[in-house]
Amino acid sequence: MNDDEPVLLHTEGHILHLTLNRPRALNALTHTMVRGIDEALVRAADDDAVTAVVIDGAGGRGLCAGGDIRSIYEDARAGRSASVDFWRDEYRLNARIARFPKPYVALMDGIVMGGGVGVSAHGDVRVVTERSRVAMPETAIGFVPDVGGTHLLAAAPGELGTHLALTGRTVGAADAVLCGLADHFVPSQHLADLVTELARSATPTEVQETVRRYATTAPEGELAAQRTWIDECYAVDTVEEIIDRLSNSGVTAAKETAAALLTASPTALKVTLAAVRRAARLDSLEAVLDQEFRVSCRAFTGHDLTEGVRARIIDKDRTPRWSPAEIHEVTAAEVARHFEPLGDRELGLFTS
Repeated sequence: MNDDEPVLLHTEGHILHLTLNRPRALNALTHTMVRGIDEALVRAADDDAVTAVVIDGAGGRGLCAGGDIRSIYEDARAGRSASVDFWRDEYRLNARIARFPKPYVALMDGIVMGGGVGVSAHGDVRVVTERSRVAMPETAIGFVPDVGGTHLLAAAPGELGTHLALTGRTVGAADAVLCGLADHFVPSQHLADLVTELARSATPTEVQETVRRYATTAPEGELAAQRTWIDECYAVDTVEEIIDRLSNSGVTAAKETAAALLTASPTALKVTLAAVRRAARLDSLEAVLDQEFRVSCRAFTGHDLTEGVRARIIDKDRTPRWSPAEIHEVTAAEVARHFEPLGDRELGLFTS
């Protein structure tokens, strides 16, 4: 095992252990990493000696902070298409993780955002800790939740998923479990022992039993107490109506949320709402990933993604100049355009 590799692979007992290894970049995903993980899973699925796969992140700060946003910005600015190729392989990996035939144990310790959610929350054994910070924060950079995020958020209780998708809010362990983004809470101090015991687990049932032995109740979250105003304010069909309800709800947190939404990309907000609503009506993760690929490709050639990354990552002035600048200026036709088929460039994961 070469410790300089961006994904470290080693077999420990009955498990294949994958460690994302770009700690200085919070283990942000590159195309090479996506391909490496995918190839490892293909081999592990056919290896009778491997009972389960465990994925975590190096550096102690998080599993993965998402995709390499700076690379996407540079790619878009130069008129290249490497990011589209990256998304094609990344979304295929997300689907492989969801359908992996053996327990896939994701240790979602620390920061888990964007693409980090994609390589963890589609697994069937998802562990969070007191340090977990989980989010799909795409609207803040003029993008739309992807990596199957709209599939996950559409399945969250009530309107919690809509709330998280539009705001990009970061949640802790209890709220991640409540929203269906995680399954078990394990204190971070016990993760090393958990991995050691998982290596001794000879069957999928033993893997599940081992995780349950280490799991305990997470510290109380915030969203359960906010369900009333969230469900009421987001149960409408347009972003304008949502913001109006939030602003006039009489709840301080709701008003603060309205103010925060008004700083995000108007186009991203409207497309995100449509994406989540559409995802709820689709039959499978694969169908949603096909939809997200269309949306991502269209966002890649739009104005707001590069502008959002410029404002938050490149220049860091945090004053993006969105176009259109106002929510009411984003037309239904513009939203619909993001979902139009791509012809021979379709991702093509879903087959009826």
